[in-house]
Amino acid sequence: MLGSAFTPEILSDAKKWWPAVITMLLFVSIGTAACYVYFRKIAKFDPTTAYFSSAPGGLSEMALVGESYGGNVAAISLVHTTRILIVVGTIPVYFRYVQGWDVPPSPIDNGVALQWLDIVLLTGCAVVGVPLADKLKLPAGALVGPMILSAALHIAGLTHAAPPALIVAIAQIVMGAGIGCRFSGLSLSRVGTIILAGAGSGLLLVTGAALTAIYFATAAGQTSEALLLALAPGGLAEMSLIALVIGSQTAFISLMHMLRIVFVVLIVPSLFRLFAGQSLTGEDAIPSPEKPNESPGD
Repeated sequence: MLGSAFTPEILSDAKKWWPAVITMLLFVSIGTAACYVYFRKIAKFDPTTAYFSSAPGGLSEMALVGESYGGNVAAISLVHTTRILIVVGTIPVYFRYVQGWDVPPSPIDNGVALQWLDIVLLTGCAVVGVPLADKLKLPAGALVGPMILSAALHIAGLTHAAPPALIVAIAQIVMGAGIGCRFSGLSLSRVGTIILAGAGSGLLLVTGAALTAIYFATAAGQTSEALLLALAPGGLAEMSLIALVIGSQTAFISLMHMLRIVFVVLIVPSLFRLFAGQSLTGEDAIPSPEKPNESPGD
């Protein structure tokens, strides 16, 4: 689905994206720092929970790593879920009522009719891509694996087709339901403070992304709309689907979110360990992530 946005022309365009990549990395770094201050000073989170709640990386990755360093995994998960919900809920509204875009209620077809070969190839991307991504431990593997394979097929010119709009619409429904299910079993009275904190960080990041897109789009070599979708820290799947629906630069936006998640997942835990290790010693030192128990003789 998202891989169909990658065409042979994308390879030449990608060479021009480095200013946008730098803009994104700076935005993520500044946004993470701002959210950390917000969680510590206003939401009163403990340092570890605040740190891993601040970094706009993969929800599962941040929750697992944060828990291994002693953070509150429930709070981290709920904050990131709320952030994604806020971003996904506000971006389409922004485009319709602020930018004046006529956001279509359903995805836009690319005009290429599906043939049997296209169906086989695209289905194969899903069947092979998911286990391959899991084996390689790629972030958001269920999305990234098939997308990479589909992108390779489209760039190679083996297919030019994309899934029908109905399939994309169903994917959006499933995605939205999945986000909502993360709140299952939680009482609003018990987690209201965390939800409000997550909403605050989400609005902070969305506002920052919008301002960055407005004032730095030209320097980044992109339209403000494309840069906003590339910077808005929703989930990779969610933001890519929004880009697909409104007909924006899906390949560029998907790649930017992949880079954001990889950057956060690789850098954030390392920086935490580095600075925490320098400031804490002895029993107060931050423990290393837990490792599986080794059997005797291993």
